[in-house]
Parts: sequence; C-alpha cells; structure tokens
Amino acid sequence: MDLDRIMLSDIAHGRSGDKGNHANIAIIAYTPAGYDWLRGRLTAEVVGDYFRPLQPSRVERFEAANVLGLNFLLHDVLAGGASRSLRIDTQGKTLALALLQMTLERPEGWREMLRKVT
Repeated sequence: MDLDRIMLSDIAHGRSGDKGNHANIAIIAYTPAGYDWLRGRLTAEVVGDYFRPLQPSRVERFEAANVLGLNFLLHDVLAGGASRSLRIDTQGKTLALALLQMTLERPEGWREMLRKVT
C-alpha cells in the first residue's frame, strides 16, 4: 500500500450509463474541498488515458459545481452500444466503479475531502 496515494473512491462516488455507443460517467465529490481538488486534476485527458484500453475516440468533461460533480462523456467507448456490443458491460454501467479505483497522489488536506460519517 502506497501511503502517498489515495483512491478516487476515498473522496468521491460515481454513477455511469450509456448514451448509444457513448458512456457517461459522473464523479461526485463528497466535499467542496474534494471537488475543488478534483476540478484541477481529474481532466478529460486523465480519464481518457485511464480508459485507453477501451479506445474512446474522445473524452469531454462537464462541470456541475452545484452538486460537486464532474461529468465525463466517453465517445465511442461501448463497441457499438447495447444492441451491438459483445462486451460484458454493453451499457457502461460499471465504468464509474472502474474509474473510482483510480489511484491519485494524496493531496494535502485530504482528510477534509473524505466522506463525513455521522
């Protein structure tokens, strides 16, 4: 275990699904501090590199600050989409879980980014 790294799931949760042959991944930070940090680091390029084995033709990022979210649209990543793809996950439902496994350099003040348990 690398103490200088954290998993994305430590500071955010996510949802994903399909839009035809494209996948949509929403990453929602637990705290405003986590959102601010992710906004500067979780870029479309970083996500595209992470999913390079699935060969997205393009990755776009959209910000949803009101819900502390970043939304990624991965173009042409589903090998034809739900009715044509031979992949196990033809609708991209597991892509958010895969992205949440990404490890990141542990930021300063990372404890302020963690989910608050009450």
